[in-house]
Amino acid sequence: MMKADVLSGFDTIKVCHAYQYRGTEITHFPYTLEDDAVMPLYTSFKGWNQDLTGMTQEGDLPQELLAYVHYLEKELEVPITMVSVGPDRTQTIVRG
Repeated sequence: MMKADVLSGFDTIKVCHAYQYRGTEITHFPYTLEDDAVMPLYTSFKGWNQDLTGMTQEGDLPQELLAYVHYLEKELEVPITMVSVGPDRTQTIVRG
């Protein structure tokens, strides 16, 4: 997962998990939009206000970031094995 450091400083991190479309909840974006009938549905996470650039292991990461990563793993059904915490290639934490 890239850009974890860029998300630092937000009070809330929102993830669109579905859409309300003409009274029905759907998990794919509609192919056609005739009107303003699509409304995103969000899962919200508490943000973290920490500088991540000096962190070198998973245990250093804020609990709020780890909760976000665990949610993404569950929803995407894939493990997130790396988390980028800064702009340099060496600023990557290998998880697991």
